[in-house]
Amino acid sequence: MNRIGEPLTIARLAGLMLLACGVLAGSPAISFAQTPPAKPAAPAAGSRTIYLLRHGQYDQHDPRDEAVGKGLTELGREQAKRAGERFAALPTKVSQVFASPLTRARESAALAAAVMGLQPITVMDLAECTPPTIRADIMATETPGALDSCQKQLDRDFERFFRPTTGADSTILLVAHGNVIRYLAGKAIGLDPKLWLNLSFPHGSVAMVRVRPDRSMQLHAIGDIGHLPPAMVTYVNPPADTTAKR
Repeated sequence: MNRIGEPLTIARLAGLMLLACGVLAGSPAISFAQTPPAKPAAPAAGSRTIYLLRHGQYDQHDPRDEAVGKGLTELGREQAKRAGERFAALPTKVSQVFASPLTRARESAALAAAVMGLQPITVMDLAECTPPTIRADIMATETPGALDSCQKQLDRDFERFFRPTTGADSTILLVAHGNVIRYLAGKAIGLDPKLWLNLSFPHGSVAMVRVRPDRSMQLHAIGDIGHLPPAMVTYVNPPADTTAKR
């Protein structure tokens, strides 16, 4: 009997026992809710160092179609090898090499990467093209569709490569063409994209951009040819009716 004249039924007895258990355990009620597991912290971003290597001098006498690209001259091969030696000597090693699909860039990438013990990865968007420019004479020789397509292509390159690393710092190498490198290097420092032709890089030259974890960028080198002796510095290709040697 829990009240005068009221029988203590089995159901009421069970309820009182559950309440007593809760009080003894220091809990006002029985709860089956679980605390959700804590989400793992996002990995910290690291800096990315991007080297951009212009391909070596190429042979205008090579009969291959421009869509495939002409091969390197003897001098162009030596320029690429020396660039590879320079990268191999860096205290921070290059982890990946990416190359344009055109012959002169693929050959340059293969020669440079071999010195570092790496295998180049071909990226179609690193192929040579002509983006819009302030130069009226250049604009007159290109169709608006081709100009716009090139700019979109190079902007994709920028979005893909010019970003911080997830996790530890990293260093990569892009082997490409004069137009491609001028556009990307200029964009990294906020240059008007149409001013890319105001820059000029020799064959086998190096540009370097560092992307910080906050996505800010700094251009550390441009048109650097410290790995080439003066006699090996070239800006143009030999005429098609001459030998490839210099």
